Amino acid sequence: MTSNLEGTIKQRVQLRIVCCSVLLMAGKFLAFALTNSVGILTDALESIVNVTAGFIGLYSLRLAARPKDSNHPFGHGKIEVISASIEGLMIAAAGSIIIYEGIRRLFVPSEIGQLDIGILLVAAAGAINYLLGRYSIRMGRKYNSLALVAGGKHLQSDTISSIGLVIGLILLYVTGIKWIDSALALIFGGAIIWTGSSILRRTIAELTDEADKKCLEKMLQVVSENPDPAWIDIHNLKIIRYGSAFYVDCDLTLPWFYDIRQGHNLCQQLQETIRQKFSDQVLISVHTDPCDEKHCSHCAVAPCPYRKHPFTAPLVYTLQELTESDEERQE
Repeated sequence: MTSNLEGTIKQRVQLRIVCCSVLLMAGKFLAFALTNSVGILTDALESIVNVTAGFIGLYSLRLAARPKDSNHPFGHGKIEVISASIEGLMIAAAGSIIIYEGIRRLFVPSEIGQLDIGILLVAAAGAINYLLGRYSIRMGRKYNSLALVAGGKHLQSDTISSIGLVIGLILLYVTGIKWIDSALALIFGGAIIWTGSSILRRTIAELTDEADKKCLEKMLQVVSENPDPAWIDIHNLKIIRYGSAFYVDCDLTLPWFYDIRQGHNLCQQLQETIRQKFSDQVLISVHTDPCDEKHCSHCAVAPCPYRKHPFTAPLVYTLQELTESDEERQE
C-alpha cells in the first residue's frame, strides 16, 4: 500500500472521530446544563480537549501525508509526534482546570438537579468514546500512526473516567451528599493529568529518537528468518521513525574479495528484504565492511578460497549483536 493511500485512510479515520467528538461534546455540555454538576463539567471540559486535539491531529495527518521534498528529505512524518505532544499538553491542562474547579466547589457548593438524565447522557457518551478509541488505536497501529494511537488512548481514558463518574453520580443521586461531586472532579482530574503525562513521555521519546525496542525486535526477526550466506554479519543497526515511515541504517559485513557490483547487489537484496518483511515505507542506508579471519567460523560462503577456519554454525543474532557499533566491538 502506498504512503499516499495510507495517508488518505488515516485522515478519513481522524475526520470520523472528530465529527463524533463534536456531537459527544454537545451532549456532555447539555448534561452539565441540566445538572450543574462539576463532575459532569469535568467530562465536558475534556471533550473540548478531544475536539481541539482532533482537529490538530487531522491537520497533522494531512501534513504528514505530503511527500518528502528538498526541505524535508525524510518526509513530514514527525508532525504527528508534535500533534500528539500538543494533545498531551492540552489533556494535562484540562486536568488541572478540573482539579481547580473541584476544589472551588468544595468551598462554594452549588445546587445539583436532574441527575438521572445527566447519568444517562454521560454513560452513553462514555460507551461511544470507548468504541471510537478502540477504532482509532486499531487503525493507528495498522498504519503506524502515533497521532491516531495517542488520540485513541485519550478517548479510552475518557471512557474509564466516565465509568467512575457514572458510579459517583449514582452515589450522589442516592445519598444527596454534595461533596461527592467535588471528590469526583479531583479524582478524575488527576487521572486526566496522568493520561496527558503518559502521552508526553511517549512523544518525547519519539522526538529525541529514543530506541524503539519493538521495532528493533521486529527487525531482529526479519534478519534472523531471512538470511543470505553472503550476509556474514549485520550490526550497528539504527531505526528512526518518521510518522509511519522509517529510516534504517546498518553495517553489512561481506566477503572481502567481492567486487563492487556484487556488494551493491547484496546491499539491494538486504534493502528489499527489509521493505518486504518490515515496512514498505522505509529509507535504508547500508554501509559495507570487509570480512576478517574472525568471521570464518560463522561464514557460510562456499566455496571460499581464503577461508582460515572451518565453518561451525551460522551467527545467531541478538539485539546486542544487531545494534553494537564498531567502537563497541572494538573493531
